[in-house]
Amino acid sequence: MTNPFRLLFLAAALLATPTTPTSRLAPPNTGRIGGHVRDASGTPIAHAQVLVVGTSFGAVTNASGVYRIDSVTAGTYSVRAQFIGYVPTEIRGVQVRAGRSVKLDLVLQPANIQLNQIVVEGAPAAPQIGAQVTSGLMMRSAARADESYRVPRESWNTEEYGHTEENPFLAVTANPLSTFSVDVDRASYGNVRRFLLGGQAPPKDAVRIEEMVNYFPYAYEGPNGDDPVAIHTELAPAPWKPQHQLLRIGLQARRVNLRGLPPSNLVFLIDVSGSMGVPNKLPLVKASLGMLVNNLRHEDRVAIVVYAGSAGLVLASTAGDQKATILEAIDRLEAGGSTAGGAGIKRAYDEAVANFIRGGNNRVILATDGDFNVGVSSDGELVRLIEDRRRTGVFLTVLGFGMGNLKDSKMEQLADHGNGNYAYIDNLLEARKTLVHEMGGTLFTVAKDVKIQVEFNPARVRAYRLIGYENRLLAAEDFTDDAKDAGEMGAGHSVTALYEIVPVGVQTDVTIRVPDSLRYQSQHLPTGGTGTELGFVKVRFKQPDGDRSRQLTYPVTTEASRSPSTDFRFQAAVAEFGLLLKGSAYRGSATFADVIAAARGAQGDDPEGYRTEFVRLAQTAQSIGLARAEP
Repeated sequence: MTNPFRLLFLAAALLATPTTPTSRLAPPNTGRIGGHVRDASGTPIAHAQVLVVGTSFGAVTNASGVYRIDSVTAGTYSVRAQFIGYVPTEIRGVQVRAGRSVKLDLVLQPANIQLNQIVVEGAPAAPQIGAQVTSGLMMRSAARADESYRVPRESWNTEEYGHTEENPFLAVTANPLSTFSVDVDRASYGNVRRFLLGGQAPPKDAVRIEEMVNYFPYAYEGPNGDDPVAIHTELAPAPWKPQHQLLRIGLQARRVNLRGLPPSNLVFLIDVSGSMGVPNKLPLVKASLGMLVNNLRHEDRVAIVVYAGSAGLVLASTAGDQKATILEAIDRLEAGGSTAGGAGIKRAYDEAVANFIRGGNNRVILATDGDFNVGVSSDGELVRLIEDRRRTGVFLTVLGFGMGNLKDSKMEQLADHGNGNYAYIDNLLEARKTLVHEMGGTLFTVAKDVKIQVEFNPARVRAYRLIGYENRLLAAEDFTDDAKDAGEMGAGHSVTALYEIVPVGVQTDVTIRVPDSLRYQSQHLPTGGTGTELGFVKVRFKQPDGDRSRQLTYPVTTEASRSPSTDFRFQAAVAEFGLLLKGSAYRGSATFADVIAAARGAQGDDPEGYRTEFVRLAQTAQSIGLARAEP
């Protein structure tokens, strides 16, 4: 009998290079499916997903709309194509013969569904791992614009998100310094995508604008010399309030050749409690980790710890080239029982410390929905546990899965306090992005406790507002305090921060927060800094194994760009999208139409289709009636 996880792992490998011919011999008794995906006018659709229904085989179309699915076991199948903004199409009775290729072209019709035609019943049901491993619009293929349909829901919904208040505009004379910790998490974007594709507006607290902006790769130049991080800035009018300016501060971590990285000591900490027993949780965890295993080397090591009612070691530390052994251990996992997450964390860190590689990458990779309910389970207890364990030099990566009981706030806190990062995995393509394409950034830290402090020149800037990073703010004195924890940057990671600025002498309708007058001190405009400097950026960081920080500095001039870069325009579009989804009081004249137009004009070089997907996602938000968030 064919092992279903082996098929899932093979599909994961195929998705890593979906349209690139393979030099390996095809397995016996298999064939190939290939062809084009086009719209009704015959225009190729790039980055559409093509799936063999009921299996884990799939591919993504290239820029010419071409796809190819290799090594499909001989048989008769249904083949499904889907892409955001189109009604999925499915062709049944596709016969695959051993050693043969089947040419199958598919046509997608545009979706035109309005919110009042969709009956939403809470959180959308979990997508099936075989038929819907990618992020497509979950619609009936027969749905018509004049027909309503129901998005099914879980029988309960206990998702949790940390409450945040948007950063206000602050007067520079009273608040010249803005200090915050970097954030390389990208979980919010994938989670927001999941809600929108299910026909729902995401909860406001699920929309973290900085994570949405940082989801995408950008063409920042890397650092020169020994510095692990480079600083870049750009200034242009704010699209949603043109009398204001938008300041971008971009950090780019050093890019490294993965083959030359130090050895890894990894511990997979896998939640196998009862809540993980649905297709988009534990089965997706298995496939996702299988992708990572496929990229390990002999010098890397993997151990597997699981937890449900209690925690235990499933696989002792094993060399990375023993892939069959590691995959077999993952394959045996089944879900059931309660969730003793605290015990699992302790056991995983103990295993990581026992096999610690000096000078290597020592990391626990936690895969869970975050629903801890036995033993150490409160947010405070878990944070203190993680803070204690991070002193061992072991870093933490948190991978969130599923819906209905997702504990987003808990997982974000664990990653933040565990010298790590947090990603939300909703499909195999997202797993490929996080664990294959961005493996260096996800797993290999090049700078830790990275903090940014911006000093604004009151002669040039009347007020400013940091967009996002609400739960990453630091006191001004924390910047030079090496005992204060901050965020980590992995190899190749980029971090972007956006400030909306009210220049001196500009009329504005926004409320600017100013403290009450002082009795014993007077506030006055400083006499220095009246030149061309808008502000001064300082970045502090530590080496991954260091305890003392270093500082980089970069002046920001007042010269605004008349032709903002492609990356800047796209970042501004993503931020504007986030303002609309949050129903922000600071959204100004923002509209989904403006977001779509700006993002479409700033797609640039988009080999993996992430920006193309964003345009479709914005169109989906507009089409299902989220325009109520617009002014």
